[in-house]
Amino acid sequence: MRFLSRRLVMPSDLNYGLSLFGGRALQWIDEEAAIYAICQLETNYLVTKHIGEISFEAPAMQGDVVEFGLETTKVGRTSITVSCLVRNKITKKTICQADDIVFVQIDPETGQPAPHGKTLEELEQQTKNEIKTLNL
Repeated sequence: MRFLSRRLVMPSDLNYGLSLFGGRALQWIDEEAAIYAICQLETNYLVTKHIGEISFEAPAMQGDVVEFGLETTKVGRTSITVSCLVRNKITKKTICQADDIVFVQIDPETGQPAPHGKTLEELEQQTKNEIKTLNL
């Protein structure tokens, strides 16, 4: 799993208990997973079809930095399935886990599902190649 993005928990992100509002976490997960899928499939013509079980394990508080770990778990003819782990950047405690997030590529003119032509093996190789070119 690659941790690709971070967010700072701000006062506007809090619930009545002064921890990260679950709805805001879900919004962030959908956005981060969509960006990841767009980069994997190299198209922005994707829609969220399904988000499976979401498990909240620990709170995030104002001022916490949270990071999003993403990985591709399955590739279909028109779809890509990813998993997202949200954790506290400093403590590494898991805040929540969202498995089985499915995006479907659509035809921009018809809005119907469209084949993307990628395989899981190709995407894994693409990721390895990207990692090699990073300036670490």
